[in-house]
Amino acid sequence: MSTTYIPEALRRQVIERARRCCEYCLIHQDDSLYSHEVDHIRPEKHRGETILNNLCLSCLECNRNKGSDFASFDPETEQVTLLFNPRTQVWSDHFRLDGARIIPLSPEGRVTVFVLNPNDAIRIRARRALLEAGRYPQK
Repeated sequence: MSTTYIPEALRRQVIERARRCCEYCLIHQDDSLYSHEVDHIRPEKHRGETILNNLCLSCLECNRNKGSDFASFDPETEQVTLLFNPRTQVWSDHFRLDGARIIPLSPEGRVTVFVLNPNDAIRIRARRALLEAGRYPQK
């Protein structure tokens, strides 16, 4: 399936609303080697629309790990659970920072951390360096 064109005005709205930060791991565009991408929360493959309410800003690593996933099995309960939705849920209700680690607080948080893998060693090292520089998370 090919990727849908996202009009520039809509792309700018998504970027501005997110304040140029990945809505999953909170890394700022200025601190990322690659450009952040506009992600379909409910993937097009699963009839997700290209509308503001179904789009979020995602760093390359989060977006590549997410792919067309929108749910997974909760590692704790084995129940099928939707991934964190930045349009309908509040980040701090589902995650907290423990230094440079992103700690899940809910079933949605657990499946999101499992699928997006924000706590791999390289990403933790990068966030730790940004924390020490006072650049993560940006408010």
